[in-house]
Amino acid sequence: MNARVNKTAVVTGAGSGIGRSVALALAAAGWSVAVAGRRNGPLEETAAAAGAAGAAGDVLCVRADVSDPDDVTALFETVRERYGRLDLLFNNAGTFGPAGVPLEDITYEAWR
Repeated sequence: MNARVNKTAVVTGAGSGIGRSVALALAAAGWSVAVAGRRNGPLEETAAAAGAAGAAGDVLCVRADVSDPDDVTALFETVRERYGRLDLLFNNAGTFGPAGVPLEDITYEAWR
């Protein structure tokens, strides 16, 4: 088992797939990880999998829909209150935007 490190990450879309895999790898490496997603059940499954694997890092489940600015604000406030810092943000959740449009040219409405 790896020793706990003083690093904190937020992983969005952490209830399944790539997000879950990244969250589990970070927790196994000793990171404190806030796992975020729209549904509590899958997030709790990710946290349970980390615990079952003997992860050294802390896993915090935060229900957040990244398309909702208030949820995003609450997510980062929760992380700040719990850990006091953020070292890594893994933006995994989201949908595809308009094809062929540079990121800086996407309107807020299209982004939502």
